[in-house]
Amino acid sequence: MKHLLITLSAGAMMMVACQTAPEADNAATSEEQAAAAATGDTLSVDVTGSTIGWIGTKTGGQHNGTFQISNGFLTVADGNLTGGAFDINVASLSVLDLTGEDKGKLEGHLKSADFFLVDSFPTARFEITNVAAFDSATATTKLEGATHTISGNLTLRGQTNNVTFPAIVKLEGNNLTAVADFNIDRTSWGLVYKGPNNPADWFIAKEVNLKLDVKAASGSL
Repeated sequence: MKHLLITLSAGAMMMVACQTAPEADNAATSEEQAAAAATGDTLSVDVTGSTIGWIGTKTGGQHNGTFQISNGFLTVADGNLTGGAFDINVASLSVLDLTGEDKGKLEGHLKSADFFLVDSFPTARFEITNVAAFDSATATTKLEGATHTISGNLTLRGQTNNVTFPAIVKLEGNNLTAVADFNIDRTSWGLVYKGPNNPADWFIAKEVNLKLDVKAASGSL
């Protein structure tokens, strides 16, 4: 029996090791910070033109999908992004790589108490705390063409952590686009399956990939 347990444990560890999150920067995570002062002109986030994509990895495969932004704003001054925030409708979680009954089952699973607990926490939020020009002389990134480093408080399932990641920010007239691609450790927000350190959670990669494509413009959208 002892040898069997050792064999099963080794096998589980090998399968966990095979989990590979998407190739992207790992967002630096720290404690919640003060929000950036919303200076300059205010642009409304285009909730229909913006997307938040996600990829979750498990042993033997992965799933991908989207969240919808419900509202938000960004501020700009002297041609630069200075602050802003947007709310994410967690209940809008959609799985894109499945259809029919399988799609419905996974969406229900992710929205349940097993992960996002949507009934209690239907909204997530991202609030910018700092924006700086990306310096390729002192930092590296997998995001080709990165122009800025953005920090912000990300609130999921009632827990808030500050995340920092590279982004591509473009401002053309009164139209702003911010694109980012990074991984976060879901366990930092209490997103664990069947509780912390449960073997059932070992088969799911801790790193979740987020792909932000946020558009904003002057006026009400």
